Order: sequence, then structure tokens, then C-alpha cells
Amino acid sequence: MNEILQRVAHRPYPLPEGRWRLAQRWNDLLFAHWPIPGGELAPLLPPGLEPDLFDGNAWIGVVPFWMDQVRTRGVGELTFGVPGTRTFPELNLRTYVRSRHTGLTGVYFFALDAASPFAAIGGRILFHLPYFLSIMRRTTTPTHIDYSSRRLFSWDSVRFEATYRSLGGADISSPSQPGSIEYFLTERYALFTPRGRHLSVGHVHHLPWPLEPAEAEIRINELPAAHGILLPGRPPILHFARSLEVFLWSLSPDEPPRGSSYNRS
Repeated sequence: MNEILQRVAHRPYPLPEGRWRLAQRWNDLLFAHWPIPGGELAPLLPPGLEPDLFDGNAWIGVVPFWMDQVRTRGVGELTFGVPGTRTFPELNLRTYVRSRHTGLTGVYFFALDAASPFAAIGGRILFHLPYFLSIMRRTTTPTHIDYSSRRLFSWDSVRFEATYRSLGGADISSPSQPGSIEYFLTERYALFTPRGRHLSVGHVHHLPWPLEPAEAEIRINELPAAHGILLPGRPPILHFARSLEVFLWSLSPDEPPRGSSYNRS
């Protein structure tokens, strides 16, 4: 764990001050991304954020995975497991944004569906993120992953069903490079969320994503439409990642960390 926190050369800006609040491991991720015009995305964002563009487009990501090793920081170096979150599936609908105030780029989540009530409630209370409790199923075989989700307590039973798999191994010694589409879609070290009338940022740390090419059959994908997003009629760009540890800091106002500057283009 300490080794991961000491490896920071790949970050676009230094680690934030203070201690991380939450740690977790993400597993068997499918990154499915579609381009949409930035003008269509901008009205869906909270004040203070604008679309971060690549090749002139905003990008919508649907990311199914499962999570384990969820723990919170105690006194000193002590960590504690979070009850009810030993392992559970999660499904994210996200895009990439830039703060109008600081220039910092990061992730904005339209929805985070989770099979754990503790994760859904805790995510809303601690990080003000739009978590939804869902019935989810994940079946892993030697050749593929079957994944399904159906949202509970919603006017519409927002559903997602897919089968996906990796097409090859990742060369972890050669992470995606700045300027590439892979880097743009995955190497993100902040998340944004509105808190009342103000915008907050949660800083994130992880090693570079060990991406692999992927294929997927997405049979049902009702998440984007449920949040006012119209996807184009084209196949998504697909990537797979087997596992990565992620550290999150408590939310703070959308202000530059002391001594840091954000200059990613």
C-alpha cells in the first residue's frame, strides 16, 4: 500500500495534502466509451464544469466491475474494513470534465449503481455521489464475464446486460502515454461532485491502468438514456483492466492544492 502511494511520477499533479480517506480495489473492469458532441453534454453538467474534449468530442463511459478490499483510514497507519462492502459489483456512468475555476480535469459521475446498500448509502453521505442500489449479477468463466444490473427504487428499472472479455495481456511496463485516447479515458486523478451550490473535488491516486484490448456484447444499456444522454449509433471503444488499487481523499472545495498547478491540456 505504501509503495503505491510513493509512486507518483505518473501523476499530472502532486498528491493532495492530508491522509487518504478510503481505499478499495477495482477488478475485471470493462471501459466502454462513446463520443458525443460537447454541446450536448454541457447542459447536463453542474455549474463550474465544462466538458473535457478529445478529438473535438466529449466522451461517455459505462464501466462495469466488481470491488473488494474496501477500507477506511483509522488513527495513524491503522485501516478498517467497511461493513457490508467485502465484495460487490458496481456500474458507473461517467464523463470527463474540466473545472472552470482551477482548470483541473477529472471524472464526473452521472450514476454509480452498486449491489451493496452500505456502499450506496455511504457514497451518497460521505462523497455526495449519485449512488443507486441495484440488483446485480456477475459470473466469471475462464473465457468471459457475464454482467447484469437492474436499478431498484426507480421509476424505471434501469438495466444493463453485457458479456465481455480481454483480448490480450497488458504490458504494465509501458502504460498509456499522455496524448493518447487510452490515457485520456482512464488516467484521471480527481472526481467532481456538487455539494449544495458549491462544487467539490475528491482527489484520487492509483498506478497507471494496465489496459488490455477487449471485446464486448452489450445487450442492454439503459443508463445513458435514463440520465438524458443519447449515445451515437456506433460501437464503443473498449478496454479491459484486471485489477487496480485506488485511494480516495475526502472532498474539498474546488481550489488548487497549495503549491500545485494544473496544466494538462
